[in-house]
Amino acid sequence: MAGYRKLGRTSNQRKALLRNQVTALLNNGKIRTTEAKAKEIRRIAEGLIALAVKEKDNYETVTVQAKVARKDKDGKRVKENGKVVFDTVEKTIKKDNPSRLHARRQMLKVLLPVTEVPADVAGKKANTKKVDLVDKLFTEIAPKYADRNGGYTRIVKIGQRKGDAAMEVLIELI
Repeated sequence: MAGYRKLGRTSNQRKALLRNQVTALLNNGKIRTTEAKAKEIRRIAEGLIALAVKEKDNYETVTVQAKVARKDKDGKRVKENGKVVFDTVEKTIKKDNPSRLHARRQMLKVLLPVTEVPADVAGKKANTKKVDLVDKLFTEIAPKYADRNGGYTRIVKIGQRKGDAAMEVLIELI
């Protein structure tokens, strides 16, 4: 017997479905789905959160020199003799230690890229912004659960779905 639910799908469809739903759960905090899917999503999501909690403080703060294009008052790049002018600035960055970098890459294997569209400019591509879900896991979600040993999600039964009477649930981050 398999150690997981097949959800009536081929392996690649199942993997895509679970990745989508785990990404949505971590991005939105809660999602509505069927009970069987929720139990599978919980397994993956709890693993990712546990990884984030374990590695959340495992980085060094480093000051680096970076070349940045000089900009004028309109935000356009300044050019001299047809070439862009660069200024050297010091930036402080978080440098992941090897185990945190590995954890970050493990998360990226599961999570899909998320683009956030502000409600007031719906339909306009220019104002969208990419959400760094891995960074959100490390900076927002992990500190919330730092003193907790597992049990980061809750499944609440809503009732049966009208079309096929499947048990619907709300899975949420506690």
